[in-house]
Amino acid sequence: MAQTGTGKTAAFALPILSQLDSSQQTPQALVLAPTRELALQVCEAFERYASHQRNVHVLPIYGGQGYGTQLSALRRGVDVVVGTPGRIMDHLEKGTLDLSELRFLVLDEADEMLKMGFAEDVETILADTPDTKQVALFSATMPAQIRRISQQYLTDPEQITVKSKTSTNTNITQRYLVVSYSQKVDALTRILEVENFDGLIIFVRTKNETETLAEKLRARGYTAAAISGDVAQANREKTVNQLKAGKLDILVATDVAARGLDVERITHVVNFDLPIDTESYVHRIGRTGRAGRTGDAISFVTPRERRTLANIEKATRQTLDQMQLPSVEDVNATRLSRFDEAITTALESTDRIAAFRDIIAHYVEHHDVPEADVAAALAVVAQGETPLLLDPEVERQERFERGSRDRDERAARRDDRGERPERRPRGGGDFVQYRLAVGKRQHVDPRQIVGALANEGGFRREDFGRIDIKPNFSLVELPADLPADALDRLRDTRISGQLIEIRRDSGAPRRSERAPWSDPRGERPERRDRDDRGARGGRDDRGPRDDRPARKPRH
Repeated sequence: MAQTGTGKTAAFALPILSQLDSSQQTPQALVLAPTRELALQVCEAFERYASHQRNVHVLPIYGGQGYGTQLSALRRGVDVVVGTPGRIMDHLEKGTLDLSELRFLVLDEADEMLKMGFAEDVETILADTPDTKQVALFSATMPAQIRRISQQYLTDPEQITVKSKTSTNTNITQRYLVVSYSQKVDALTRILEVENFDGLIIFVRTKNETETLAEKLRARGYTAAAISGDVAQANREKTVNQLKAGKLDILVATDVAARGLDVERITHVVNFDLPIDTESYVHRIGRTGRAGRTGDAISFVTPRERRTLANIEKATRQTLDQMQLPSVEDVNATRLSRFDEAITTALESTDRIAAFRDIIAHYVEHHDVPEADVAAALAVVAQGETPLLLDPEVERQERFERGSRDRDERAARRDDRGERPERRPRGGGDFVQYRLAVGKRQHVDPRQIVGALANEGGFRREDFGRIDIKPNFSLVELPADLPADALDRLRDTRISGQLIEIRRDSGAPRRSERAPWSDPRGERPERRDRDDRGARGGRDDRGPRDDRPARKPRH
């Protein structure tokens, strides 16, 4: 048991690499991870640790990636497989992954796998691998279900706990700002002006907000990009590499998209939207301050979210310091300081300064202008149309106008969507109903559905509407603007070992989904509407019932 960022990956990767048998042709180690991002991070760690070893082959296996690449690598031979439970199950079902000689099996972030509904898949994989394997389980918490799995599948296990006084790293400075929703973008801009950051991640609650906020930041001159579950894996990897290389300074992300992200440049994390649970908060701010480095975490708290903030402080046993919104004077002071630094840096380029000194002298001689005025004019040219310093009065007026526009936009969205746009009623424009060929008879619960679709299809929790589990099938509401390839990614997804066969709900189940007693629409005949039943098999033929006494109401 250990918190995020404490070196769990090295704790299992280094011992495994030291014991690999170069003569074995089949996979020797399997690492199960809850998300594709974490699987890729673990795979990169293995490759980094094995950079001085010869002929060590590591393969990531996760949903959203084509089977062709994975099958080719498996045919060539791999030593370590790092994958998500759903895709590993697919390969086992197809017979394309041979775990008959597996020596090591690691469950990484086991508590997160259970939360995403992978418990049954994990147990199936554990049961289908050799009894002689060594099993290692890594988790931030130890709920009862994980403890039961450890007792059933681990042999004489030793429990190692990395104790911490708080749930968050002490080298992360945690602050919060009380701000209304309409002022968040302006507050963020002010903070970015005065904070000395290198790489920064901004967390928002929904995938739609990632691109919206990234666009607003780009319009303000920042190099920002968005990642969410809807972004293709190749594009996500490209964006993260740009962040690592310094070509990108700000990443706007959702929780799942940034899970397992480890970039040394990240000095700041901003919770633009406060997470609703403590665990998400810990994982978010854990993206900075890793491996002993220092980091800063800033959370925006609306007046209504003060209780959520109190719950986070109580759970992490750490008090967040309240910060004040940087003033216009603070921003101007920071801009002047950076302008001074730019001048100092330029003065150090002695060769270029000498060339320009002659040009300035020539201008002063022929135009009779003081050198100080020429320097000021050059500063104006270098600055462009944007003023170096903010005018407090102009800034107040612009902030008022932006706030009014934001309020108008939110009011228009409420008129279009109703009071709760994130959960429109079934049949509305935001959600479309899909049918899955698994139900109560397969012991399916909503967590398994959310976990499988989130992992294989890249969905977020807010992408799910109502989930209605029937005896032989399930109905799930998903976004109406679902990408065309989303269903393709889910084609081979299984829950409880059975293909989900996801498709748009037309009201009529497949023949395999019907129970023996059902009619062609898959419903019990006696439960259909009265209008469909007519008069219950000709009740009118039995005579009127008007002479019967009225029934007493049941209490």
